[in-house]
Amino acid sequence: MKRNLLPAIYFRNAAGQLLEDAAGFLRVNWSSNPYRPEEVRALFTHMVYALQRYNWSRILINQVGMRPFSQEEQQWVSKEWLPLAVQAGYRHGAVIVSGEVMVRLATASITTQVNNMPLIYRSFETEAEALKWLLQQPSSPPSQRSFQ
Repeated sequence: MKRNLLPAIYFRNAAGQLLEDAAGFLRVNWSSNPYRPEEVRALFTHMVYALQRYNWSRILINQVGMRPFSQEEQQWVSKEWLPLAVQAGYRHGAVIVSGEVMVRLATASITTQVNNMPLIYRSFETEAEALKWLLQQPSSPPSQRSFQ
């Protein structure tokens, strides 16, 4: 039987969609449509669920076209979501950055909060660059990898 190599939809709402990539990572595509704070939280919450379900540690985050996070969203992601995501195994985030300055600033505010966490973010202009880096990172958290 032929295995489907195209990413499969894991979750979708007005804020964006999460895709399961056969290469062993989660793809996040943020929406340019209007969305509510609870939809942002739902998308982030389902990111954690996917990391746990598949024992993944990598996320490819496409922010092209997204709106900036509000101050409240930034605080929630930094203080509440990031610690949960790291606990779930999140270790590497490849961000395809938006051309919008306010989106970049909001993202920088969040990614600078990871100093004491075992999490590495890298920003890229293109998906090809982001994928090249992300695929060089371990697909599962260190405590979950089997050593032979």
